[in-house]
Amino acid sequence: MAINLTKGQTIDLRKNDQGATFDLSTVTIGLGWDIRKKTSGGFFASLFGGGNQDDFDLDAMAFLLDENGKIADLGKTIQTNNNRSVGFVEGDIIFYNAKRHTSGNIWLTGDNRTGDGNGDDEQVIVKLDSLNEKYKKIVFLATIYQGKQKNQHFSMVSNAYIRAVDAKGKEITRFSLSGDESLNGMSTMIFAEAYRREGEWKFRALAEPKNTDLLPELLESYR
Repeated sequence: MAINLTKGQTIDLRKNDQGATFDLSTVTIGLGWDIRKKTSGGFFASLFGGGNQDDFDLDAMAFLLDENGKIADLGKTIQTNNNRSVGFVEGDIIFYNAKRHTSGNIWLTGDNRTGDGNGDDEQVIVKLDSLNEKYKKIVFLATIYQGKQKNQHFSMVSNAYIRAVDAKGKEITRFSLSGDESLNGMSTMIFAEAYRREGEWKFRALAEPKNTDLLPELLESYR
């Protein structure tokens, strides 16, 4: 049985205190959410403040950190075919412009722009047993694309969760949270982290909101 975490709680990913063991050769980190439905008038109408719930675009990201809790390789800036500059590619940052790590051991599966429907809305796949030893921690987060510009924030998000599923399809753990007034203006959520300790992978529920949706600003703490 999967363990439901509370904020700040940490568990071992390979084995739990109920006697279950898990295959970490490939782990799926699934993120899901719903967007609160707009109501006419009252508190929720003012809460949305003109933001359009129909074009909510939440993007999953993962940061690979070294023993100092920093991103050792911030990648590079490239020019696309339409002459657009794209930064932070081919480094230790997994996001919508760099969906697969150069090692091939961690990648994003795609983008669900609405959060509608059952199941995970976005997934990060990690081959934990194959990940280079220099990576000591992985931070998993989601940002609302242009959240500040569109006045969209995590107080408008409900039924959000992050879960870990092992290579055999067994759910290891799940952490659920839902938006409230305290998240008004917060357009990024750091959901959880996986980290090595004495050769084993641990998983910690975080729920740390940030009031920015800009990747360079999110990276400041990890540079």
